[in-house]
Amino acid sequence: MRFDLSDEEWALLEPLMPDGRKSARADDRKVMNAIFYVLRTGMPWRDLPERCGPYTTAYNRFNRWSRRGIWRKIFDKLAAKSRDSLHLIDSTIVKTHRAASGAKGGSKIRRSASAGAGAAQKSTRLLIAKAAR
Repeated sequence: MRFDLSDEEWALLEPLMPDGRKSARADDRKVMNAIFYVLRTGMPWRDLPERCGPYTTAYNRFNRWSRRGIWRKIFDKLAAKSRDSLHLIDSTIVKTHRAASGAKGGSKIRRSASAGAGAAQKSTRLLIAKAAR
């Protein structure tokens, strides 16, 4: 599949995998392929193809590793190998606040240029405020 890790990518990631547990564990490469497949496509965990194994294995491993900080360690080690690692940010990971597009401060009621030039006022708020004086 096009989302599967290449041999070169796996060679970088394999030494970063946490040590195995006492009990048998699912193949790390297969689970990593499943996790990256979900992350790249945005599909729900339950819709993982059968070739990836049980979705619960990938989901549980992803969450467990997130809590233990393993993903962060992997990222830090891989980023340290690249001289340009801090320049690899794209718009899919940059979030802004919903009010980020507005200007800060200033009057909430702004008069248009035509109102300043002597044209008749069309704002009901301003007319009500004048009538209340």
